[in-house]
Amino acid sequence: MSRATVDVIDQLTGIAPGSPLDFVRAARPEARTHAQKSFEALFAPADPGAFPILDRHAVAAFVAGLHQDTITAEFYAARLSSLAADRGIAESIAAEVRSGLAKGPYGTFPAGPLSTENVEGPRYRVASANRQELGEPLSAALDHAHLLVLHPRDASSEALQTLLDAGLNTNAVVTLSQLVSFLSFQIRVIAGLRAMAA
Repeated sequence: MSRATVDVIDQLTGIAPGSPLDFVRAARPEARTHAQKSFEALFAPADPGAFPILDRHAVAAFVAGLHQDTITAEFYAARLSSLAADRGIAESIAAEVRSGLAKGPYGTFPAGPLSTENVEGPRYRVASANRQELGEPLSAALDHAHLLVLHPRDASSEALQTLLDAGLNTNAVVTLSQLVSFLSFQIRVIAGLRAMAA
């Protein structure tokens, strides 16, 4: 990765060139490079296909908000606002973050010894007024992202079918899963680096 390119994890952690944490990250150059390339592939692909850039940022702002990492959530919310033609989408996403907040993770294991660890939690669905603003494919993507973040044990083939029924194709569903996974990874790395800095 060129040093002229802004590394997003460095940016969100506040890592300055030449700082101790810069040297820590430089000790694992491939991890640093691949994390940045993943960010670029997900948020600035040459061909976004059936999952538009705006929708990717909407999901990112939502997922970062659910993780309750203020700096990362503000970063993706700002990117979403800069892409949205009007404030309606950004405001709808902010409202959905507020209504989707929960502690988690929740879910039910198949019958067996792990069933003692089942935890019931609130079920989430985008509010009907916001579904009109966001459209059915993006609303379904948010419903699914909430499932992956807060109800990972409840992910199922039926949940994937709901995405297809809402108009997302297979490639978009894969990208959505990659997006949620990447954000969870990114937020945890940033939290660890901030802890080291402290």
